[in-house]
Amino acid sequence: MDIPGIDTSVAHPARRYNYWLGGKDNFAADRASGDQLEAMFPKVRLGALANRALLRRATRFLAAEAGVRQFLDIGTGLPTADNTHEVAQTVDPASRVVYVDNDPLVMVHARALLTSTPQGRTAYLEADLTSPESILAHPALRDTLDLSQPVGLMLIAVLHFVHGRGAAAPIVSRLVEALPAGSYVVATHATDDFGTPEQQALYQRILEEGKSDVWTRGRDEFAAIFEGLELVDPGVVPASEWRPEPGATIPARSDINVWTAVARKP
Repeated sequence: MDIPGIDTSVAHPARRYNYWLGGKDNFAADRASGDQLEAMFPKVRLGALANRALLRRATRFLAAEAGVRQFLDIGTGLPTADNTHEVAQTVDPASRVVYVDNDPLVMVHARALLTSTPQGRTAYLEADLTSPESILAHPALRDTLDLSQPVGLMLIAVLHFVHGRGAAAPIVSRLVEALPAGSYVVATHATDDFGTPEQQALYQRILEEGKSDVWTRGRDEFAAIFEGLELVDPGVVPASEWRPEPGATIPARSDINVWTAVARKP
């Protein structure tokens, strides 16, 4: 597949995540990057799977319990099972979802595979989280979502690609500012909080060497992203501990290394 804008020699987070989830929409560079990180941190694939399962549970919560019928999913990733609109439209077929990603390959697959029910609608924007104004001003967003009604803002495993201490919070704040009261934010974020001092030092070294593009954040910095919002019980917890399915086995926190929270805009 020849798609303008895609450099198959450079790993991309969406395609590496697809590889960890067992997908086939990835290239050699993505698999090499994934294998390299997994060799140093053998549980990273478990974290990816827990993160994906959280997306399903949180979307179902917003649609079934909070009554949300519109979703803005930024950092969509490559389509796999139980995408946001599929989960939401199972609750209400009229649900609407706007997907946003900065990888042209994601957008090609999204347009082909993320098809809405006749009653609902999906739209796809090629844009970057670090340019929230370009997302908010996009005609497809305005044509698909009614920003006078509550929206579920989904930031699943994307904020950790915004590097720099304190750099993610202003972006989330700008997005939330554009949404009405009653909207929700769902976010997950990689962390090294649960690693040993040796693992934390190793991760910082590979980040500085450019072998990883994930900027981990601790609990306090992640929680600060939700300042001014009302956290939904159980608050800030690892992905596998946010309203798990009955009878689910909860892995060790050091096996997941992903913080999660859901919050409501009052």
